[in-house]
Amino acid sequence: MTLKEIKSERIGDKYYTGNHDSGLRIFIYPKDGHHSTYAILGTKFGSINTSFFSTNNGEVVKLPDGIAHYLEHKLFESEDGDAFSKYAKTGASANAYTSFDMTCYLFSCTENFEESLKILLEFVQSPYFTPETVKKEQGIISQEIKMYDDDPSWRVMFNLYRAMFHKHPVKVEIAGTVQSISEINPENLYECYSNFYNLNNMALCVAGKVDPQEVLKIVDKIIKPINGTVPESYFPDDPYDIVRPRVEEKFPVSMPIFQLGFKEDASKGRPDIEESTQTDVILQVLASKASPLYRELLDQDLINESFGYEYFEGKGYAAVIFSGESKDPDKTASIIKEAIKKIHKDGISKEDFENAKKALYGRTLSILNSAENISNAILTLEFSNRELFAAIESVASVNLEDVNERLKSQLDIENCALSIISPESK
Repeated sequence: MTLKEIKSERIGDKYYTGNHDSGLRIFIYPKDGHHSTYAILGTKFGSINTSFFSTNNGEVVKLPDGIAHYLEHKLFESEDGDAFSKYAKTGASANAYTSFDMTCYLFSCTENFEESLKILLEFVQSPYFTPETVKKEQGIISQEIKMYDDDPSWRVMFNLYRAMFHKHPVKVEIAGTVQSISEINPENLYECYSNFYNLNNMALCVAGKVDPQEVLKIVDKIIKPINGTVPESYFPDDPYDIVRPRVEEKFPVSMPIFQLGFKEDASKGRPDIEESTQTDVILQVLASKASPLYRELLDQDLINESFGYEYFEGKGYAAVIFSGESKDPDKTASIIKEAIKKIHKDGISKEDFENAKKALYGRTLSILNSAENISNAILTLEFSNRELFAAIESVASVNLEDVNERLKSQLDIENCALSIISPESK
């Protein structure tokens, strides 16, 4: 295969990309001066992809909740031992994770890169499921689910999702439930694998100390094309309105924690890179540590360093979320809403816009200092039909008029939900 050079004239960096004959999308980002290498192999299949249209008859097939995460666990096992024991021999540090919309397998190393990459490519292509090993894993993942149930930050988050979303599977916990994983068996694991671990649905990114030709040589030797078509996932339309405005749960915490979510209309499809950048600017102006809102909340002793925000969006869902610890979450939420009313009324000033743009641009460029951040960013952007240098360019070229226009369709204070975890009474 031939690699194409992708270069940013603005920052002077470059990386290489191409489509392997197998269908695998490859990204290679050499970084001068780096002494380690980071590699990540991902598939566009996460916890929300539990329903899909059959490629045989077009009917909707429903999978058990948590199956993507379950499959991630099981792939590390093979007939000749697990992948972690193999990595131990090369000295690489390996891991994996399942998010809402993708599953990724990764490692970092300072030596024995070739051997470590071979391990990664081989075990992800070698599913091995038996009734005995699948049954054994149910006990392990059940304990993991119970551990998340005891995590207040996890509970406050999914309580919010359930308060915002009526039907979308993003409200279902990534690992599923003890009941849902009891329905997982070798047959539906193999069904998931054959449908979604198709190389046309996957991407490999390597960054740091790396020779592009060495990567291609290993891929050519190890990768085995998988036949079949990647099915289209099915997502039920979720209404614009929230489910309920407030949910509170008692938990053994020393201080209340909260998440305040402003649900958006996701029926028009996922925001493009320019729209996403405009939202980032809005949030930087509204709630960064340099904002009047942050100072007001801090001066009233309502928040601490845990306060933050994010734009939570994907296929069929979108929301702006504020979170943190607060001795009075309801008052904090009220002040945030008042700040939103003000910014809607006044718009964003040129001075605030320029300061936010500079801060956001610097933060975006800092991604390029880390091979791990580069690889994760490229893969995440690839699975949302975006590109790294285009994302950087969108920050550099964003303008005030578009940001203020974007603001009109975001942060609807009549369509928000507050999730609170409060201390149990003594």
